[in-house]
Amino acid sequence: QVQLVESGGGLVEAGGSLRLSCEASGNIVNIGAMGWYRQAPGKQRELVASITSGGTTNYADSVKGRFTVSRDDAKNTVYLQMNSLKPEDTAVYYCNALVTKRYGGPEFSYWGQGTQVTVSS
Repeated sequence: QVQLVESGGGLVEAGGSLRLSCEASGNIVNIGAMGWYRQAPGKQRELVASITSGGTTNYADSVKGRFTVSRDDAKNTVYLQMNSLKPEDTAVYYCNALVTKRYGGPEFSYWGQGTQVTVSS
C-alpha cells in the first residue's frame, strides 16, 4: 500500500506565507508526476501546481508568481511554497502522486488526506 501524508497547513494573514509538504511512503518503485490540488467550499477540486519526474512544472494562472512547487526524490516528498497568500487561496489542499509499485508495472494515482489552508483578510 502507498500513503501520502501532508503537513504544513494552517491559518495565516493575507500577504503571508506557508509551506506544504507531502511525503509518500509504502510499496514504491518509482514516483512520476506529483501535484497539489485544492478544493474550496462549494467548488470543484482544481489543480494548483504539478511537477514531473524530470522537474517540469505547471501552475494554475491564479497562483503563478506566488507559489512554487518542488520535489525531493530521495525523500519521496513534494513541496508547495506559497507566498503572498490571498483570502481566495483558502481551501483544503491535497497532494497527488503517480506511483509505480513494481518494475514495468502501471502507474497508480494516490491522494493525501488534505490539509486546511485558511487566509484571513
